[in-house]
Amino acid sequence: MALARPSSALLSCSSSACLRRLNPLLLSAAAACRRPAWAPRRAARRFCAAIASETDVFTSPEVAKSFDFANEERIYKWWESQGFFKPNFDRGGDPFVIPMPPPNVTGSLHMGHAMFVTLEDIMVRYFRMKGRPALWIPGTDHAGIATQLVVEKMLAAEGVKRTDMTREEFTKKVWEWKEKYGGTITNQIRRLGASCDWSRERFTLDEQLSRAVVEAFVRLHDKGLIYQGSYLVNWSPNLQTAVSDLEVEYSEEPGNLYFIKYRVAGGTRDDFMTIATTRPETLFGDVAIAVNPEDKRYAQYVGKLAIVPLTCGRHVPIIADRYVDPEFGTGVLKISPGHDHNDYHIARKLGLPILNVMNKDGTLNDVAGIYSGMDRFEAREKLWSDLVETNLAVKKEPYTLRVPRSQRGGEVIEPLISKQWFVTMEPLAEKALHAVENGQLTILPERFEKIYNHWLTNIKDWCISRQLWWGHRIPVWYIVGKKCEEDYIVARTEEEALAKAQEKYGKSVEIYQDPDVLDTWFSSALWPFSTLGWPDLSKEDYKHFYPSTVLETGHDILFFWVARMVMMGIEFTGSVPFSYVYLHGLIRDAEGRKMSKTLGNVIDPLDTIKDYGTDALRFTLSLGTAGQDLNLSTERLTSNKAFTNKLWNAGKFLLQNLPDKSDVSAWDVLLTNKFDSEASLQKLPLPECWVVTGLHELIDKVSRSYDKFFFGDAAREIYDFFWGDFADWYIEASKTRLYHSSDKFAAATAQGVLVYVFENILKLLHPFMPFVTEELWQAFPYRKQALMVTPWPTTGLPKDLRSIKRFQNLQSLIRGIRNVRAEYSVEPAKRISASVVATADVLEYVSKEKQVLALLSKLDVQNVNFTESAPGDANQSVHIVADEGLEAYLPLADMVDVSEEVKRLSKRLSKMQLEYDALVARLNSPNFVEKAPEDIVRGVREKASEADEKISLTKNRLAFLQSTIST
Repeated sequence: MALARPSSALLSCSSSACLRRLNPLLLSAAAACRRPAWAPRRAARRFCAAIASETDVFTSPEVAKSFDFANEERIYKWWESQGFFKPNFDRGGDPFVIPMPPPNVTGSLHMGHAMFVTLEDIMVRYFRMKGRPALWIPGTDHAGIATQLVVEKMLAAEGVKRTDMTREEFTKKVWEWKEKYGGTITNQIRRLGASCDWSRERFTLDEQLSRAVVEAFVRLHDKGLIYQGSYLVNWSPNLQTAVSDLEVEYSEEPGNLYFIKYRVAGGTRDDFMTIATTRPETLFGDVAIAVNPEDKRYAQYVGKLAIVPLTCGRHVPIIADRYVDPEFGTGVLKISPGHDHNDYHIARKLGLPILNVMNKDGTLNDVAGIYSGMDRFEAREKLWSDLVETNLAVKKEPYTLRVPRSQRGGEVIEPLISKQWFVTMEPLAEKALHAVENGQLTILPERFEKIYNHWLTNIKDWCISRQLWWGHRIPVWYIVGKKCEEDYIVARTEEEALAKAQEKYGKSVEIYQDPDVLDTWFSSALWPFSTLGWPDLSKEDYKHFYPSTVLETGHDILFFWVARMVMMGIEFTGSVPFSYVYLHGLIRDAEGRKMSKTLGNVIDPLDTIKDYGTDALRFTLSLGTAGQDLNLSTERLTSNKAFTNKLWNAGKFLLQNLPDKSDVSAWDVLLTNKFDSEASLQKLPLPECWVVTGLHELIDKVSRSYDKFFFGDAAREIYDFFWGDFADWYIEASKTRLYHSSDKFAAATAQGVLVYVFENILKLLHPFMPFVTEELWQAFPYRKQALMVTPWPTTGLPKDLRSIKRFQNLQSLIRGIRNVRAEYSVEPAKRISASVVATADVLEYVSKEKQVLALLSKLDVQNVNFTESAPGDANQSVHIVADEGLEAYLPLADMVDVSEEVKRLSKRLSKMQLEYDALVARLNSPNFVEKAPEDIVRGVREKASEADEKISLTKNRLAFLQSTIST
């Protein structure tokens, strides 16, 4: 969620009055003598402007009112030019490696990409700052179907069909398209701040990765794990290829349920079974009729034969199987294994034959008799008409269908028997299951382990062939004149295949390669190690960076990609390819709906960046919970854009209240004092000790959250501390040292704490919001290195827990005084007196912060008294209990004209009483209570209760005021 805060006391850096109040004590003594108080600020501005002009990269809050999003691209190019994205072994440590989920080369940036880039960049930036050699491997996927479709459409616009070209001519066109447009998605990913090592960018059809694909195929085949066979697959009639389950999208669409008579062979005219089906055209592929064995309606027919309608009397057996749902339709199921995945598995289990009635273009074949050559949907209408005419149609009724459609082409997918190449998955899946069981692989969130285990336990063989021209050609060659199923050669190259063929069939043999290509997921399954040089195990990248550390991706491809990478990694390298799998959820709109062009609710990341900045977008996305869907709204983005501005204004305040760059000795003190020892912490005044202790606690909490991949927790922890503690409280408290004190040491101490806390906040926040934090970091002088390669803050630093409790007491007192001022509508600029009553030990530390108390509570510092007993005018004062042992008395006469306030409250009370009486009258009316809607009555009761409570409070306040008058 976006974290919003009410307006706090403003960071007075934006106030022109504050700009004129820069404390001359902040300068060196010599500088103070030479120039008036305002002069150093101009010097500071000249310094910051000079830095910006020298580097032409960074802009300081001293010269810019707010962070300019246009600077983000300039900062990114500077990072990359400095080589910061490459792994650095200087500080030692185990490498931290993330393989990027390769987006489709045809892709354009969407919020799903923004999510994975944000999360992975958070990880890699954090571990880079922790000193580990960090490598984030970028790349793109050749996206077989999507890319071929794009190029075919482009050619069609020119009046050219793919079939008019040779395969070589077409693939040449695709490569030309890729070179021209294929970099779009990677350039957009850069815009999100992705600190990938682009020198190692990979493409799944690169020469080395293609060699890895061929090697994997050959090895699996040599082990007997790849075979060719005719099986039921998802077939795309328009694309003319098999497609994976992931490329099939199901949509709820209106359709019909057709009820058809199947006569029982040898029976009377009344002996028939009615079957309900949504696809009557598949009845020509029926091989059995099934009922549930416990369904007594059809028990007498089990073991007999049924006549398939309109097939010239073809008979099929009537069988019993528990798979049949007696409640669906009529409780009778037609088994068409050539055109239904469930029927196919039943047929395989029971040894039933398989009939295919459809051609690959979606027309019916010769098995359909007179319907042969008709389109499947045309045949459906004609068939139903003929069933009605022959009195075999019972009825047709509307029914909501779950229609499988091609993710790419949009046409209805057809389950179809087709000859394809398959991988035997069971032995591979067994090892992948053990990897999780043995703790070699951790899946986050843990609940997805059940899904992972379920899929791998019930795994089916993987269809890896596709009938396309763009992709990795299957490394199989056939012998001219021989049957493909019986004589083929698997080889790494055509030369190797020819040599094998000649050895077996003689020098005159002719061979030709299988026209199919491999499923895109096959090459993606090798991604974690093929990108590092496998199968060449001598490659330096493979030796240094494999296995990788984390695989981060959407939970929707846990099986299709993640599980396959685990299986292939173990099979080919002997190692699980990564130690952790981090799964993010989907991004939905503000109402929780899936984003789609149809709904018009798609939020474009690039448009979002223009309006809100990359940092605000990244921070918003990071606040989600692992594995949970995230609702994205403009309100959240607006709130986190305000957070960016708050950071910027905090930086502005610091820069306007720090020594001039030329005061080297002052800056030496600021940059060397780290408050990292018990002694240095104990010397600090209460507000400084409190905020430094809070920072040290924050570093520990945030580091733990990062290490556990609890990024949303880390983001909220940083946000709350920066805005709630540092900006709202400590910056405001520091003004007493900077503007209202003659103590040079106190001012220097506050400066040191401001710099120390702020620079550590920037470090903690950098992985989430890299651009604004780097810009602010560079605005401060004497920075020896970029923020993104600065060491992470040290954990386990000293903490003074006593200061936490003490400052909380002071905060409670200040809040209590502020609340009373608000209740009595005291003018904002009016300073009032107060008597603070406390025990001796509490007074000892509270009284030392008299200036802080007065400034933040708007008290008259000359009339703030500290005592161990109530003041003499206590009965004419508002009493505040801040905490046990800490109270305050605020004289009423200081805040309001008591007589006028009594008059005002009396009038208000009369008005409130009239309103309350009217509400009670409505509730006492039987006509209203009995006839009005329940929610209306409930609303009136709630209003009456609320009004009664306000009347009681007002009476109490009025009585108190009247008592002070009489006194």
